[in-house]
Amino acid sequence: MKTIRDFDLNEKKVLIRVDFNVPIKDGIITDDTRIKESLKTINYAIEHNAKVILLSHLGRIKEESDKIKNTLKPVSVRLSELLNKKVIFIPNTRGIELENAINNMNNGDVLLIENTRFEDLPDKKESKNDLELGKYWASLGDLYINDAFGTAHRAHASNVGIASNLESGVGFLIEKELNNLLPAINNPQKPFTVILGGAKVSDKIGVIENLVNIADYILIGGGMAFTFLKASNVEIGSSLLDEENIDFCKKILKEYSNKIILPIDIVTDKKECFITDITKEEKGLDIGSKTVKLFKQYLENSKTIIWNGPVGMFEEEKYSKGTKGICEILKNIEAVKIAGGGDTASAIKNFGYQNIFTHISTGGGASLELLEGKILPGIDVIK
Repeated sequence: MKTIRDFDLNEKKVLIRVDFNVPIKDGIITDDTRIKESLKTINYAIEHNAKVILLSHLGRIKEESDKIKNTLKPVSVRLSELLNKKVIFIPNTRGIELENAINNMNNGDVLLIENTRFEDLPDKKESKNDLELGKYWASLGDLYINDAFGTAHRAHASNVGIASNLESGVGFLIEKELNNLLPAINNPQKPFTVILGGAKVSDKIGVIENLVNIADYILIGGGMAFTFLKASNVEIGSSLLDEENIDFCKKILKEYSNKIILPIDIVTDKKECFITDITKEEKGLDIGSKTVKLFKQYLENSKTIIWNGPVGMFEEEKYSKGTKGICEILKNIEAVKIAGGGDTASAIKNFGYQNIFTHISTGGGASLELLEGKILPGIDVIK
């Protein structure tokens, strides 16, 4: 696959799809990690005398009022600070103002187009990969670089649409994601252990079906553990239950009983106890200390570890010990350690363990689909 290094960027108008989908509260960016992750690719294009045209989405646009809170204007200000140079911001996604601004760019200039999802009103042209919109955006540049791993699992006009109409490659962020994730999934050093958490089994069925054939062990925590426990005829009280997938859990437990490792104790809204001691009124919200020790036995000898989904409701201090405990175990293990994006990355960063990982993905949905063995359309179109 071609990367940005494989092209002559000199005096070229280079369209770069970045992921600036950052949290913004009252006009203030509360976490600029995704902007910082894009800097290597943007700076490379600047240094190679390109005219840099950036596209990104921010949030969801379902009605006109969403445009006010999801403008990329604050992002342009922060990007300007990080690049230490002016960023031209165009508050439109198409039209004469945008076209004139691009035509007047000098080599080394950076221009940010307004939120691509503004095109989702009224007909979801961005999210449904409208052919005309993809062609239009492609017409604005000489070359397209996709560096938005967080949207690579979606076929949108700003990735698949543009890449279908213009010579294309990937940026350094996508290259880093693929170089870390694909070998760990397709050719892991053994023993290979997967930690799966999160709320619902339905979100992880594809991951389980794919990785149960590759991994030596799958350690299950979070809300999804209770559906597996229910499938094992354990009383789970009022804990989260994905009733539609009990049969799936039974099937997996029967076929791979030696690989699936479930919690032996939990923290409920009332106490910490063995899983057999939960009452019908109680709700399980974290794995217990004995489960953390059990998981350690499988993790400490592993050479590859992939973690997707917190093992408890980590946002509340009293239910965060399980997730923190996993982090503490991993801190002392020499292995390839990969964490999925989304809540997993959020938990790890909140607890200050980001430096112990080989790689923390910037894309929750995209990394999940890679774990499922799926092809990512935003990258496949470039291949």
